[in-house]
Amino acid sequence: MKRIIICLATAVAALWSTSVGAQQFELSLDKALEIALSDNPTIKVAGLEIERQDWVRKQTIGNLLPNVSVSGQYSYSIVKQEMAKGLSFGADNSISTQASLSLPLFAPTVYETLKMNQTQLEQAVESARSSKINLANEVKKGFYNILLAEQSLVVLKESEKSIAETVANTEKMYAQGLASEYDLLSAQVQLSNLKPNIIQTENSIKTSKLLFKMYLGLPANADFTLVGTLDQMADQASVNTIPTDSVDISNNTDLRSLDLQAQMLNHQLKLTNASRLPTIAAFSNFMFSGNDNTMDFGSMMGGGIGGPGAGAGGGEGSTGSGATTKKEWWWQHPLSAGITISIPLFSGGRNVHKISEINNSLSQLSLQREYLRQSVNIQVENAFNSILTAREKMASNEITVRQAQKAYDIALVRYNAGTSTILELNSSELSLTQAKLNYSQATYDYLAARADYEKIIGQGFEPEQPTEPEQPTDEQGAQQ
Repeated sequence: MKRIIICLATAVAALWSTSVGAQQFELSLDKALEIALSDNPTIKVAGLEIERQDWVRKQTIGNLLPNVSVSGQYSYSIVKQEMAKGLSFGADNSISTQASLSLPLFAPTVYETLKMNQTQLEQAVESARSSKINLANEVKKGFYNILLAEQSLVVLKESEKSIAETVANTEKMYAQGLASEYDLLSAQVQLSNLKPNIIQTENSIKTSKLLFKMYLGLPANADFTLVGTLDQMADQASVNTIPTDSVDISNNTDLRSLDLQAQMLNHQLKLTNASRLPTIAAFSNFMFSGNDNTMDFGSMMGGGIGGPGAGAGGGEGSTGSGATTKKEWWWQHPLSAGITISIPLFSGGRNVHKISEINNSLSQLSLQREYLRQSVNIQVENAFNSILTAREKMASNEITVRQAQKAYDIALVRYNAGTSTILELNSSELSLTQAKLNYSQATYDYLAARADYEKIIGQGFEPEQPTEPEQPTDEQGAQQ
């Protein structure tokens, strides 16, 4: 019975996952970015790191708050200590409770550590922003890559269809004696050579979609169709929106990370200097204790309260009726308060050497930042040149596609009329297919170059996408 239940549960889970994964949905670029920036594990880890740094900052704040501790103790004396033979002041039972309170009044190292924690939190936020920028870049290029593969597959299948029609017409002409066997074989070979490219492109689409699902955090069996084409994406992204004179690279994530590292080093420098300053704290102690002291007054007085011979029947060497032992609880509750001052005088020169080390690190970081700034400027210029080059290729290939289409139409008419050879038709067909593929590749290069440009300048993603943009008033529109 247990095996049957397990098998049924497994079957239901498999059917449910299959039905969920088989559900096909449309996916636009904006929707893909939204899903990736919320469900990708890398983004979730970055968010948890921000949360962790916030907890670290709160721990440092706790060092400025009062520290209260309470302790208690109970003890029972099995064998009591004697001051002299037969004379003991020990207690059988002892109870004590102690409470202490300390409050920092002046703690310069804690103040600087708190500022350092704030910079660490900013570093975590910048790291999360960097992860979002890199992920957005990968999602965009993955989206464009799938569109490129699908568009290339359409071109190849259109070419396959036209070549198949040519093969069919050639077979009819060959049966009627109007075409040679060479023409028929050439058309069939060209059709056969095209099929491996189609299979390779189909496999490329599957691989690209699997990688794209990983970026978005989607299950491997999820099925989706992309909304839009490369041409539509290129029309929406105008090259005129990119400034050519001066580009603001202050949002570059690498430069911002180096700036935050410099802030951390400055905080460490101030923290080292703050460790030389005195610390002041207030304290208070309170104790409440009690014990049941056993006072053997007979032993203390040398045998009975009245001494030898005191009282009726009190002879020497006898305790008599007056020898008593009194047992009672004795309570104490001392309270004290004060201020402690700690002044560091000498630490073996560690602080001096630490300051020299931090200053050395700051000098290295300054040189690294200047070198990185020059590198980022070169990357921006190269990305912009790549955008312009791809844009020019798009315009050139668009003209080439129209020319190749016209040449193919002419060659097809001439071949059907028997005034040209199959070689001319095959050549024009191959040129048309290559021109279309080149145009699609140039469009992808343009969009990928724009994505890389946005990554370099620290853009390309929106943490919060507004649902409905505000419509400017007439007065605001006039000002704009």
